[in-house]
Amino acid sequence: MADLEKYRNCIRQLLRAYAQHASSNNEIEAQTIFDVEQDHYQLIYIGWQNRRRVFGPVMHFDIKNGKIWIQWNGTEDDVGEQLVAMGIPKNDIVVGFHPPYIRQYTDYAVS
Repeated sequence: MADLEKYRNCIRQLLRAYAQHASSNNEIEAQTIFDVEQDHYQLIYIGWQNRRRVFGPVMHFDIKNGKIWIQWNGTEDDVGEQLVAMGIPKNDIVVGFHPPYIRQYTDYAVS
């Protein structure tokens, strides 16, 4: 049985770390959005850079059926491996942005 509170804390810790790292740019605000009732978690960037609007998700995680779904990762970092380093088993992580027929070839859960 998955430890949901541990999973929630790991996701929030990961997103806060990325948000803090992104806060070095004064024109772009990094916001963490935690919907703990529905288990949806996001990091988004909002602001301006070189007169262009910046707005969009950087990372999105859900917890569904006891597993962490990586719905979006806009970084080049392997956040799945970071979750594993935090003690989450690979079979409780789903790379949701890969189609189901690709997931079977990863080390992570299919669904």
